[in-house]
Amino acid sequence: MNEESLSRVNAFLAAVADRTQVGAVMEVTPAEVGRDLGFPDALSTARAVRALIARKRLEAAMGSYRLLNADPVGASEKEALGRPPRRERTAKSTGGTGTRAAGKRASGDLTYSDVGRAAVDRLIDLGREVATARAGLRAAREEAREARQARDEAEQRSRTLAERVRELEARAEMAESNVRTVLASARAKDLPKQAAVSDSEMEAILGILKTGDEPDAVEPVVSEPASAVSADD
Repeated sequence: MNEESLSRVNAFLAAVADRTQVGAVMEVTPAEVGRDLGFPDALSTARAVRALIARKRLEAAMGSYRLLNADPVGASEKEALGRPPRRERTAKSTGGTGTRAAGKRASGDLTYSDVGRAAVDRLIDLGREVATARAGLRAAREEAREARQARDEAEQRSRTLAERVRELEARAEMAESNVRTVLASARAKDLPKQAAVSDSEMEAILGILKTGDEPDAVEPVVSEPASAVSADD
């Protein structure tokens, strides 16, 4: 254990001893103690707790930790529950290639350090997963906001175009009615005795006004005035 880790462990132990009697269970969480001491992150607090458990200063009890001993940890003090010795590595030759065989550790050989290390590693993994999930949630919210904005803009354009179409249709109907009125008035003025403009002639005139080309199949029918007929006779 280096000097920095040792100072943090002893500071954490002193803070716990100030708040908890020996043999009693801590009423505060290790995270609160670490924040009060100004530890840089939760990992430093977890390492301090693991070191105190391994040296029998703390033990897990009732969902928290019990203070067993308030004596500071010495620089040369070893873990009370040390790590089991490493097994010798054996090489097996398979097809001319040497491979290392790693034996699995039995559940009875686990120490507090192993449990604490596994818990810290799992805590780090969970932190990464939470950060990734939050980033994905922010991206999804941004995409949903952009989609709602695009939908609102499309609905606004659709309403504007629909109003424009209705306005143009009303103008076209009004123009058609005016053209019919003007043509009927002009026809009645020039040829008062001639019958009103037929529907086919009116459709042909409107078709010319709309397209600009005169249909081949429709020919204007003009009746001769009555004075011309009497002169010929």
